[in-house]
Amino acid sequence: MRRYLITGASRGIGRAIAEKLAAPDVVLLLHGRDTVALADVCKCVEPRCARVVRLIHDLAVASGISDLIAAVGNHPLDLLVNNAGIAIVKPFGEITPTEWEQTLGVNVTAPFTLTQHFAPNMPPGSSIVNILSIAAKTAFANWSAYCMSKFALEGFSQSVREELRDRKIRVINVYPAATNTNIWNSIEGEWPRERMISPEEVAGAVAYALSRPNNVALENITLSSLTGNL
Repeated sequence: MRRYLITGASRGIGRAIAEKLAAPDVVLLLHGRDTVALADVCKCVEPRCARVVRLIHDLAVASGISDLIAAVGNHPLDLLVNNAGIAIVKPFGEITPTEWEQTLGVNVTAPFTLTQHFAPNMPPGSSIVNILSIAAKTAFANWSAYCMSKFALEGFSQSVREELRDRKIRVINVYPAATNTNIWNSIEGEWPRERMISPEEVAGAVAYALSRPNNVALENITLSSLTGNL
């Protein structure tokens, strides 16, 4: 039985990945903060997989990360998907200390800590998927905190890949352009959501990378709309 942990699985890209990877021989450990939304995801995938474990924790704080680790337990993971993320969009001079700390907690500290904890016990042939962003390579005005966090995760994941290569653990980094998820509901401004890629397209790319033979690593996946990044 394979065990997959997906953070930020209550909606958007995380939900799409959970739906794509549900299978009879898979235990899905699905993390989220929205109790109602996560319950809906679990109800959707339960008939198609061996078991679903619901994990409701706030990854912006250290106690939430440690509680998630404890809830997952000691059995090795075959897949870790670091997908949870938040976006603070405003001029850098207006970012509060709390917003800065939350961005670091969810977007950087959580994937670092989860990878550090689970990777040592992951078997050969397992994978770590980091959902980064085009913002891990390109800067955007008013997105300084978000870009900083994604640039940081980029450097960490590239280094971890080299450390885990000899153990036959794949580290797959995904760089979606603007994706039409609920994250845009809380961001001020007019955004061309009809031009964005869909969460399902990102999930399809992840599933394809995971379906490659164990000796093949599709390591960096950039997904863009033909109309541009935004």
